[in-house]
Amino acid sequence: MNKTEKRNINASSIEIREDESDSKIITGYAVKWEMKSHPMGYFRRFKEQFRKGAFADSLTADDQLALWSHDTSRVLGRTKNGTLRLFEDDIGLRFELDLPNTTLGNDTLETIRRGDVEGVSFGFQMRKEEWDETDRDNIIRTITTAKLIEISPVAFPAYPDSQVSARSNDPYQSFIKERQQKSLRKKLLLKTYL
Repeated sequence: MNKTEKRNINASSIEIREDESDSKIITGYAVKWEMKSHPMGYFRRFKEQFRKGAFADSLTADDQLALWSHDTSRVLGRTKNGTLRLFEDDIGLRFELDLPNTTLGNDTLETIRRGDVEGVSFGFQMRKEEWDETDRDNIIRTITTAKLIEISPVAFPAYPDSQVSARSNDPYQSFIKERQQKSLRKKLLLKTYL
């Protein structure tokens, strides 16, 4: 079972656009390619990054949501109805979100306009990853394929440890355990044939 992981990035480049029809649109980047996170994990510290195109399949096959601070009861938009638009470009995963004309939409706009909220977080399920352990003090996890679940304006940007991955799921510990199990299976197979 794939666990949903959540990450925050510094998105001080969130822009607000309003036009004559009173549409309120916020734009920015939910993910920036090859941008390394702060150290994560509790078993062994590592940094994480996303490879360009990591969400390409998910963007065409899945419906993504825009939520207020990961709260599934506070939906701001979704790709299925076109109120959330997601694009992969050379910088990262760019979004455009048409805010609803509701209390939640107006509050979201005001908190971003005031600078109280300037970050974007995203929830995803990892499908493929690579680990670079050449420098034991600087282990890098690269997500090459992932299912994007949602993006969320959040108050705490800068891609820090997320509670989901740091407390309930440590991807590096899972990677090490899987590698040890493969090694043990090989040893058992060798003993069987000897």
